[in-house]
Amino acid sequence: MNASDPRAYRRAALLTLLLAAVLAVVTCAVGLTRVQVPQNRFTTGTVAIDLNGGKPILTEDEYLFEPGMTVNKDFTLSNTGTADVYYKLYFRDVSGELADVLEVTLTDGSDVLYTGTLAGLTRSTAATAPAVLAVGQARTMQASFHCPENTGNTAQQTRMSFVLCADAVQTKNNPTGLFD
Repeated sequence: MNASDPRAYRRAALLTLLLAAVLAVVTCAVGLTRVQVPQNRFTTGTVAIDLNGGKPILTEDEYLFEPGMTVNKDFTLSNTGTADVYYKLYFRDVSGELADVLEVTLTDGSDVLYTGTLAGLTRSTAATAPAVLAVGQARTMQASFHCPENTGNTAQQTRMSFVLCADAVQTKNNPTGLFD
């Protein structure tokens, strides 16, 4: 650029003004993209369930299982949260030879949730129960433990231990009852 050329100064000044105008337009565009929606309030809920008041459904040495014997134990599942939930029941920390022998059936009223051995019902294999547990609702369920007649002496002096667990997930915005 020649210092004595007035046209060069005009071009530089015009280019500077043009860039300033573009910057002003971009700044206004960014500022106008912000949207305000006054007085929208969002609340969150809680998913919380109580399984049998934290008590086990069978206690150690409560029963001495014999071939053909069936033990039915009622337990409760309560929705103590603020959202309706889908739920599933499963066993964790299953151990002992008797756990592979006993046939277990979990029912929720007339709905059979599971039939099989303790080891067969894990968190990953548990199906979502067909009923929804509403806020404040408590359901009485039953666990049935059956020692098959053909067990014979193979289960003598054997033990088992397990933890019955329940998971829940909200029904809202989850129409298919997916668990993470």
